[in-house]
Amino acid sequence: MIETSDGETSTAPRRIGVMYDRDLPPEGLADFAREVEAGGADDLWLVEDLRWAGSIASAATALAATRMLRVGIGITPAPLRNPALLAMELAALARIHPGRLVAGIGHGVPEWMEQVGAGTPHRLALLKETMDAVRALLRGEEVTLHGRVVHLDGVRLVHPPREVPPVIAGVIGPRSLELSGRVADGTLIVEGRGPDEVLGIRALIEKGRADADTGAGVAGEKPHMLLIFTHLCIDEDTEKARAALAPIVADYSELLGIAPQDVFTVSGSPADVAARVRSLWQAGIDTVILRPVGERPAQQFVRAVAAVREH
Repeated sequence: MIETSDGETSTAPRRIGVMYDRDLPPEGLADFAREVEAGGADDLWLVEDLRWAGSIASAATALAATRMLRVGIGITPAPLRNPALLAMELAALARIHPGRLVAGIGHGVPEWMEQVGAGTPHRLALLKETMDAVRALLRGEEVTLHGRVVHLDGVRLVHPPREVPPVIAGVIGPRSLELSGRVADGTLIVEGRGPDEVLGIRALIEKGRADADTGAGVAGEKPHMLLIFTHLCIDEDTEKARAALAPIVADYSELLGIAPQDVFTVSGSPADVAARVRSLWQAGIDTVILRPVGERPAQQFVRAVAAVREH
């Protein structure tokens, strides 16, 4: 972890991680994980997008290939995962690699969920019920839940984890952010969001946590982690970095409904990259997860970590 001292919001150590991009081949994951661990990564994050690699197998591979690296799943789509089976998988990983797993759950992309017959009109209910069930099962509780979507009857894990991993929500919309505050240990913020938006995101989460404190949810007893994905392109030639990011900026401008110039990235010279990472920490982000764009992603990440330490 990298210690910062740039004001009241950044006095605690902050984490820096890297995504193993979904387009990279699964057989390269173990070497990538070892390289970024040696290069200073606190976290390695894996995605579970339909038709790409499965997150549980990928997480097991990365955990087995490294010694200290925390591995995050960002995210498993709730419509694709029965909560009892998901809890079984997460518990096995957490027992074999205690203290090194973060499990992310989200809505999933609606079009993809429809493509495999897993679409639901009850997206908020499904996410809440899945989060509630998975967290309770990981705590070793017996779960009976007859919700709007999830149905479990007297289920208890035989081998719950001794150290329960954090279960976070990867969500975007206001109602989903409030839900994350009620039912999750943390929130994973989508790419493109910047420091100026963190305060508003935190306010929605805290509203949900307040509901939890008054009995409307189950979260609220521990600090709520904030994590963020953000694209990385490190290059002394800032125009070259801007050009490499242009298609991505256009995509996230459309996804988030914001102007292209408002799509936040960690890009530019090493000094620029360091400043932009630190700006996220100072805004209240606990873990910045860089998503390298272009060739040699592991080397880009290692260079970014060195820049953060230097500047």
